[in-house]
Amino acid sequence: MTTILKRSWRAAATCGAAVTALALATSGATAQASQTSGKVNNIYGGEAFTGAPSLGTTAALVKAGGGAESFQIQTALVSMLGKETVDAEVAKLTKQYGQQAVKDWLDGLDLAVADGLKRATEAGVALPEAPDDLTGAALARALVEAGTGPDGTFWSGRLFDVLLSHGIHGQVMEDANAARSAAFDTNLHKVTNQALFDVAQALGMKDVKLAPLH
Repeated sequence: MTTILKRSWRAAATCGAAVTALALATSGATAQASQTSGKVNNIYGGEAFTGAPSLGTTAALVKAGGGAESFQIQTALVSMLGKETVDAEVAKLTKQYGQQAVKDWLDGLDLAVADGLKRATEAGVALPEAPDDLTGAALARALVEAGTGPDGTFWSGRLFDVLLSHGIHGQVMEDANAARSAAFDTNLHKVTNQALFDVAQALGMKDVKLAPLH
């Protein structure tokens, strides 16, 4: 991470400044979404979330994964669910998608968080302190709830909207497409849909539906 990123994420931002900056970022997201009947839909499915992001949830996830400078999604998952559960889920996903796809998924989430933090810094947004009560299974549940749309389906795109804002989510997708490929980005969204659906079922959130892209 650069020095400016360190300074920005340590600084305290006012709620009004964060919302204004993210609203401006959101206005540039049209390349990654479509509009139907007045609703904005994410390119990989599901109704987009276009409101202000849940920065407390984002901060909690980043903290669980080792912090902004050394974030790893696998560390975050173990923190939330325990090593045995995570190892079993990774093995299940590997059988379902193959080893390379799962590796790309884990790498993709690490890259998405790092790039999302970078883009948020550029927009003048800083994370708050992570809530003390948003750890472990409570954080996992919050992530599932964040990604579950009005239709009851978990959509990875909606999760990224809630964590980053719809606009920054779109920027991160464009960055992933440019740096890796559209297939890499598709795999990221697809496997996240399945993995977080599995997490929902493990947490007893039986009403959550699996997205068609999985």
